[in-house]
Amino acid sequence: MKVQNLLAVKGHEVATISQERSVADALELLRERGIGALVVTAANVPIAGIFSERDAVRALATHGASALEHRVAELMSREVTTCDEQTSVTTLMGLMTEHRIRHIPVVDGDQLVGMVSIGDVVKARFDELEHEKKDLLDYVSAR
Repeated sequence: MKVQNLLAVKGHEVATISQERSVADALELLRERGIGALVVTAANVPIAGIFSERDAVRALATHGASALEHRVAELMSREVTTCDEQTSVTTLMGLMTEHRIRHIPVVDGDQLVGMVSIGDVVKARFDELEHEKKDLLDYVSAR
């Protein structure tokens, strides 16, 4: 299974935020959308960074309530691991494990085309196992 299969199910929409916006704005967007990370954009840069719940926790632990007034650019993760639609889900799981991350933007060249979360990977793997289970039960029942 490839990332393109995950995106075919979940869609290509990606929640983004400008690096100039406040952390409070980012947290509100995360809450509204019920998601765990935003791709951070800048002028002429499709991916300037990523701002996740983990970044918010670190910011609050370091700066206290004043973190909410900081710009996203000050507290985002700048090193962003990406993949493309042809990346296998197995490779994707390895990247998430190796880098200890839960969200990976999907790119096509320099274009942002999607976002995959650990939840998407778990759901896909669960569905795959359920399908295999059904096939095995059907096979055994046919005997």
